[in-house]
Amino acid sequence: MTVKEKIKPSEIKGLVWAFTYFFCLLTSYYIIRPLRDEMGIAGGVENLPWLFTGTFLVMFIAVPFFGWVASKYPREKFIPYVYGLFISLIITFFLLFSSDLNHTHIAKAFYIWASVYNLFIISVFWSFMADIFSNSQAKRLYGYIAAGGTIGAISGPALTLFLVKFTGPTNLLILSALLLTGAIISVKKLNQWQLSLNKDKSPEYTKNMSMPIGGNPFAGIKLVATSNYLIGICLLMLLYTTLSTFLYLQQAEIIKMNISDPSQRTAIFAGMDFAVNILTIVTQVFLTEKIINYFGLGKTLMIIPIGLAIGLFILGLSPILPVLIVVQVLRRAGNYAIMKPAREMLYVSLGREEKYKAKNFIDTSIYRGGDAVSAWFFGGLRAFGVGLAGIAFIGVPLALIWAWVSFRLGNENEKMNAKVKLT
Repeated sequence: MTVKEKIKPSEIKGLVWAFTYFFCLLTSYYIIRPLRDEMGIAGGVENLPWLFTGTFLVMFIAVPFFGWVASKYPREKFIPYVYGLFISLIITFFLLFSSDLNHTHIAKAFYIWASVYNLFIISVFWSFMADIFSNSQAKRLYGYIAAGGTIGAISGPALTLFLVKFTGPTNLLILSALLLTGAIISVKKLNQWQLSLNKDKSPEYTKNMSMPIGGNPFAGIKLVATSNYLIGICLLMLLYTTLSTFLYLQQAEIIKMNISDPSQRTAIFAGMDFAVNILTIVTQVFLTEKIINYFGLGKTLMIIPIGLAIGLFILGLSPILPVLIVVQVLRRAGNYAIMKPAREMLYVSLGREEKYKAKNFIDTSIYRGGDAVSAWFFGGLRAFGVGLAGIAFIGVPLALIWAWVSFRLGNENEKMNAKVKLT
């Protein structure tokens, strides 16, 4: 089957703008990411749990604020408002780094902010995608849309490596802000595309799409607490973020033990990002849609956790830098190319409050809460003398539980979609 047969002519414009939107977002973030990771190590690996905890606390405050904005304004307004706030914060950090103030504390604040920034912008993006594309469109188009983000994730490190010697890292923040402005333009174009695509539908439908979501700022928490399905997604997210944090902290320790030069460490981070994103885009363009359609959502969601269980077992046997790099690159590429698009499909059949408020709560507070708890758990294991190999082995059963939860959620989603078709 050719690409033309998969994509309907009426969908091309929406796909192009969604692709552009995600490209702008991830190029913007990946200009910032290497700087954030180097600041994390420079500030001391032992301080990372505190930074993770700070990130969680900021996120816990930010989520109700996002819920309030989403309740009061229609999506064509509140999404640009959220991105506009982040643009102003990028410019603020540019001014602070350019000042004579103590950069040590600014660096810590930047690390926490960047960790909030990446989850918020991507969560809002996928909420918007789930709101404008149907389930059948998601299966056909999400792989290509995700490829836009991957190209952005390649462009960000490439631009950083090329430009940093001319501009310095601080000045690159302005480029990051400009790219986020491109995302705001894409949101406007996507709203216009959806309205034109559905112009033959009832005026009530058009009015509903232009109305604020309503409800209260804490509705996302209540929706999660009263839904077994959303609780299951929370468990999936907690297992994912726990294992991701374990690997991130192992990565920080192993790289610090092997490489002392900060510029070399930054280059390794950028190189890993580049390898991850090349592998990701090849998978997204040629395999993601085929894998989801062939295996179904439940089995697709199992692929990465089962692969990670194998990788962690190998890392436990040989906790050295080359093995760590291979496991990290394959895990991250698999998450972006397969796990992430499949996981976002779990929200397509839900209501608008679930898509924006509940999803944002899960993607931000649950995610960063898992980061904070697992970082302290990792620190506790190290304090009690558990080595990096032992921690890798502990991750193996957690990855297998993650695979089982993912399979159950995927199957439940297929049942929900079948019911929707029958009504």
